[in-house]
Amino acid sequence: MSPTTLAFIGLGSMGGGMAHRLLGAGYRLTVHNRTADKAAPLLAQGAVAAGSPAEAVAGVRTVLLSLSDEAAVEKVLFGEVVPALEPGSTVIDTSTVSPEYARHSATRLAEAGLRRVEACVVGNPLQAREGRLRVFVSGDDADIEAVRPVLETIGSEVVPLGAPGAAATAKLILNLLLGAQVAALAEAVTYGQRAGLDRDRLLATIAGSGFSSEVLRFRAELMRKGSYRPAFFRSALMEKDLRLAVTDAARTGVAMPVLDTVRARFAAVVEAGDGDRDAAVLIEHT
Repeated sequence: MSPTTLAFIGLGSMGGGMAHRLLGAGYRLTVHNRTADKAAPLLAQGAVAAGSPAEAVAGVRTVLLSLSDEAAVEKVLFGEVVPALEPGSTVIDTSTVSPEYARHSATRLAEAGLRRVEACVVGNPLQAREGRLRVFVSGDDADIEAVRPVLETIGSEVVPLGAPGAAATAKLILNLLLGAQVAALAEAVTYGQRAGLDRDRLLATIAGSGFSSEVLRFRAELMRKGSYRPAFFRSALMEKDLRLAVTDAARTGVAMPVLDTVRARFAAVVEAGDGDRDAAVLIEHT
């Protein structure tokens, strides 16, 4: 494959992992991150640093975003990237936003003569670095096919889901289930510990049981080690995603009292100052 130049904006845990994967696959990357030092490992691997989002996308036809929330997307994409992009360019947005915002973004980009591929990724930073993410995509079929080589580089599976907002909905549904599992595990283990059971042994027992899953085993090990940094999924982002999902569900007429309680538990973790720690830290607040 001849190298293709891409711009990558947002080099957090997931974004940094995807950027490393793309560089390793032969893509040339121009990168930008609000905290510049996060780009250092990528620069050592051959990426080119840009001083601003607008500088990063200059002369580039395909841009990847991995930003923390809608406010960041609004500021970076619509405030700085869109004015600097050439008409016909494609934005691959891996940021987790609400389905409503995803649909609105697609409309605004189309009005600006740009293409949007909604690419919601599922996995952890290690899987991102190894190209083993699941990538849920929404948007125009032709736009998706045009960037499929990029999508297949960062993901082991690319799942088309239709119109804008569909991939965002699927991603939020999966994160609802993740949040519920982590919260249930934290409460169950805390109960067992207070009842006199050894915490490590209980976590190992649950992880090895038929009630477990890959996700539950992963968080159980983090809880057993008390290892919450670096975060594989920050508690603050978990709360944000649960809030987006519960709000969007209410818009469709679906009440989520159980999952809204889980959201409130993670909100308490963030308020206590542990928002940058992995979601598994919830056990320390239970």
